Amino acid sequence: MVKTRSGFHGVYPMIYAFFDEKGGLLQAPVVASVEAMVKHGVHGLAVLGLASEVNKLSRNDRLQLLEWVSEANAGRVPLSVTVAENSVAGQIEFARMAKERGADWLVLQPPPVSHVSEEQLLAFFSAIIDKIDLPVGIQNAPQYLGIGLSNAGLRKLAQRHPNFRVAKTEGSGVAIAQLIEETDGLFDVFNGRGGYELPDVLRAGAAGVIPGGESFDIFVKVYDAMRAGDDAQAEKNYRDVLPLIVFLEESIDHLVTYGKRVAAMRLDTQAGTAPLPSTVCTPFGLSAIRRFVDALPKL
Repeated sequence: MVKTRSGFHGVYPMIYAFFDEKGGLLQAPVVASVEAMVKHGVHGLAVLGLASEVNKLSRNDRLQLLEWVSEANAGRVPLSVTVAENSVAGQIEFARMAKERGADWLVLQPPPVSHVSEEQLLAFFSAIIDKIDLPVGIQNAPQYLGIGLSNAGLRKLAQRHPNFRVAKTEGSGVAIAQLIEETDGLFDVFNGRGGYELPDVLRAGAAGVIPGGESFDIFVKVYDAMRAGDDAQAEKNYRDVLPLIVFLEESIDHLVTYGKRVAAMRLDTQAGTAPLPSTVCTPFGLSAIRRFVDALPKL
């Protein structure tokens, strides 16, 4: 068993949200995703992050998606839930509702503001964490969210709050190694970036990865091989999925639009309709992901 400060580790794929023609959520592909993830040995599930298109979901939609994931999982693996409300009170309330619906740990997103001091952002997170009785992570992705904490700021937060145990980052292997060195391992690091650089991110000291929901079976093989000390097998498995990762990582919108189509193809389930506004799939893009899917096993 891998020992981490938070107690969590491994591959936590982010569940994609699937939509019908009217913009409503589709349940069947969500349930199919959960079942396939558990079947293929994921170490946990994640929902309501950027790859779940949380910014396009109403609060009722967020709760509905969370309930479907939690019910399908039925407690088989730990569940991480991102909290993306824009106020202290809103995050505290949603954290409570997420716990009631089966969350094992939370990831707090910073509010969508700019030009605020780091002390203000620390005060924002502290006010929320003080009211939460679950392990808590912070999504620290300024390149995507436009706001974030420095390594020193994350260190301060960890020193203030024993239940702050995870930083969810979007960094390179080099950046992860520097983060862990500068914070003395006070918290675990789960990286995103769709699984980009996964072997090196793990070598740098990350506890796990929260990628998109289309390549999780390969990522589990990479992670398990790395933890078993078989770097050669891990690198071989990683190369199998690398062309797809490179294609998907152009942007979050690109990842979501094409990634959920890859997931639907591999799951043999409905992809639904892209909600407005979304990146538009091109014939060339669709032919590219078909090649990638054909090179991977069915889920």
